[in-house]
Amino acid sequence: MTLSDLTISLVVPVYNEEASLPLFMEAFRKARETWPFAADVTFVNDGSSDSSLALLRYYSEQHDDVHYVSFSRNFGKEVALSAGMDHAAGDAVVLMDVDMQHPFEAVPRFVEVWQQGNAEMVYGVRNADNEETAMKRWTSRLFYRFFNMLAHTTLPEGGGDFRLLDRKVVDALRSLPERNRFMKGLYAWVGFTTCAVSYDQPARAAGKTSFNYWKLWNFALDGIVSFSTWPLRVWSYLGVIVALLAFVYGTWVVLQTLIWGANVPGYASLAAGVMFLGGMQLISIGVLGEYLGRLFMETKGRPLYVVAEKKVARVASDDSGKGAGQS
Repeated sequence: MTLSDLTISLVVPVYNEEASLPLFMEAFRKARETWPFAADVTFVNDGSSDSSLALLRYYSEQHDDVHYVSFSRNFGKEVALSAGMDHAAGDAVVLMDVDMQHPFEAVPRFVEVWQQGNAEMVYGVRNADNEETAMKRWTSRLFYRFFNMLAHTTLPEGGGDFRLLDRKVVDALRSLPERNRFMKGLYAWVGFTTCAVSYDQPARAAGKTSFNYWKLWNFALDGIVSFSTWPLRVWSYLGVIVALLAFVYGTWVVLQTLIWGANVPGYASLAAGVMFLGGMQLISIGVLGEYLGRLFMETKGRPLYVVAEKKVARVASDDSGKGAGQS
């Protein structure tokens, strides 16, 4: 299949991005004129409270290659990406952010690597970041290393959501039924051949990011709990270690009393031991609660998202069990 026969679908989550959307659309129109392949874009409005939806309606009316899906409320970026893949109709799908930090210039390079047969999934890796602080870059590297140390699935360091997915990869991701979706882990879990392409990330064009350190912490926690049982297993090891230490200490106290007649340490050491063990028990219960909470959410069988309105080229399969709402 030649480049002129291909259609590449861009999937772009949107949450309160009224300032970024006009800039994105202008850049998309200019880039599309230079690309040797056809392209369309599917926006996913993730419950925006500003005028983002009104802009999406306007753009879809003005351009046949612009589509949108609008949620009934905010479901999160991971779900928005999944909904976009459900409704994207192209031979391959490129996931992008609307804030212009994923440059359009990298898309043809993704397509070239994919078309050469070198990879079924091409992901972008930043050469530099003009906006993120040194602390954020350091915590990001720390997360990737920690995740890869604990999880059975290995994440390529620096690989984000900016990537091209072959249609077979998209179909594989769509077949996954889980509701707690950590997309970076799912990209790696489905397998297929992958290739990294570096790019320079510009500063955010407009608006402010909705992510903060607390949200990023919860995002990292979701990823680890979704792809590793190590947090559960570690408490078994800690329990054995504490039990052995308690046995050794108890034996020492008994021998001291029987042989030397030493007084048994008093309430201070006893209170410290009780508080230490109580704290460990509360932490272990909290870890169990994280896993049980996710099991509870999965067993409800609710749809992944609810669509309030949409104008799309592709209708998601009714048997996917993911989306509900307006058809």
